[in-house]
Amino acid sequence: MAIKVYIVGAGPGDPTLISVRGRRYLESADVVVYDHRVHARLLRLARPDAEKIDVGPAAPRPLDQEAISILLAEKAREHKSVVRLKWGDPFVFDSGGKEALFLHEQGVPF
Repeated sequence: MAIKVYIVGAGPGDPTLISVRGRRYLESADVVVYDHRVHARLLRLARPDAEKIDVGPAAPRPLDQEAISILLAEKAREHKSVVRLKWGDPFVFDSGGKEALFLHEQGVPF
């Protein structure tokens, strides 16, 4: 997997509905950035040694949108492949567009 950020939609709640490509990225990621709406079974697909970062409102230290975008860019700049795992379709139900625009402005491939 190339060193970049993959913005992956987790599907509508059923962990079996993630796309084949999304599952492949999740299984090989160095870092998984997710929030509480993502089903826990999906996180078990990640490599055991992958860094898993909960950034949602239920996290021990939730992050605002700007901080999440900065985190994604920082992890990619550490030469790590990053999956931003979001509930549903990240560009319809969530702020995937904001994250993609930030990464583009920072010159980080996604």
